[in-house]
Amino acid sequence: QAHLVESGGESVQAGGSLRLSCAASGGTFSYYSMGWFRQAPGKEREFVASINWRGTLTSYANSVKGRFTISRDNIKSTMYLGMNSLKPEDTAVYYCAAKEGGTSSSISEYDYWGQGTQVTVSS
Repeated sequence: QAHLVESGGESVQAGGSLRLSCAASGGTFSYYSMGWFRQAPGKEREFVASINWRGTLTSYANSVKGRFTISRDNIKSTMYLGMNSLKPEDTAVYYCAAKEGGTSSSISEYDYWGQGTQVTVSS
């Protein structure tokens, strides 16, 4: 059973950059496909990006494509989300999640979730 802990969220100005991390323990990290999701105040949680177990297949929401980069280090059991050209609409709590099998953008398919890390982008 995977235990996930996000870190790296903070307050930045529009146009800035951040890198979020998701550290995994309690399971075999390389077995899992991983995803990043976010939830803004008053909105539903939404898909941001996903990556397969080998790190060879990635997928992004249209709203972040070209600005965000998902990656993973299976030796360190850690996943990352590089975020550039941040916009105020990127403000949200960012969650990492893990699932067995292939990647997915569907929240319901993920088995394990972290507690989230807050990203605030000011204009």
